[in-house]
Amino acid sequence: MNIIEIKNLSKVYDEKTIPVYALNGVDLAFNVGEFTSIVGPSGSGKTTMLNLLGGLDSPSGGEIIIDQTDITELTSRKLIDFRLRNIGFVFQSFNLIPVLTAKENVEFIMQLQGVNKDQRDKRTIELLDSVGLGDKINVRPNKLSGGQQQRVAVARALASKPKFILADEPTANLDSRSAENLLEIMEKLNREENITFIFSTHDSRVVAKARRVITLEDGKIVGDIKRNNAPTVPHS
Repeated sequence: MNIIEIKNLSKVYDEKTIPVYALNGVDLAFNVGEFTSIVGPSGSGKTTMLNLLGGLDSPSGGEIIIDQTDITELTSRKLIDFRLRNIGFVFQSFNLIPVLTAKENVEFIMQLQGVNKDQRDKRTIELLDSVGLGDKINVRPNKLSGGQQQRVAVARALASKPKFILADEPTANLDSRSAENLLEIMEKLNREENITFIFSTHDSRVVAKARRVITLEDGKIVGDIKRNNAPTVPHS
């Protein structure tokens, strides 16, 4: 079952001078439960792809259909609400709120959703337990290691019960051991809870664990490899 379908997606910069295509006519689909890495050299369009999928940027052309909703047709206000309720984000810089504890960082998005306090508390504790930080709920980010901060970020991404999680270079600022631990946690969440993960990465460790690897060059798909008997999703 497709959770995301991209049709003829393009992103052009400097359109009034010399056009630079960050993405150029991409057609692609993602299934529920995929664990996918998007790879390619710097400037290939990886981060642009994730920003467009997450509604953080607007395409120059094409469609992005998420769970039967074309997000390119949503107003700014409706897009913010859709993103809040459907998409989780994990960034390489963690993006935690420094004055909030781990628990408060995770539950913040649920406050925006209007979830009541009892439900927020229960889900936050469950999520922090699931990423191995049940003993750090009242600790602020500056007292956590980089790996621990990124695990809080994963818990926060899951808090809204999103349809999928976009992870942009999630291991870039981590040491080898922290990166491996983070990947094991995300792989477990994917395997046991069927959570869809889409990564943009240069990290060979992330690529090695992915069951699908999409390669971008100059804004076009030049490779789409599925491994471990992952379901085939055709694209043109």
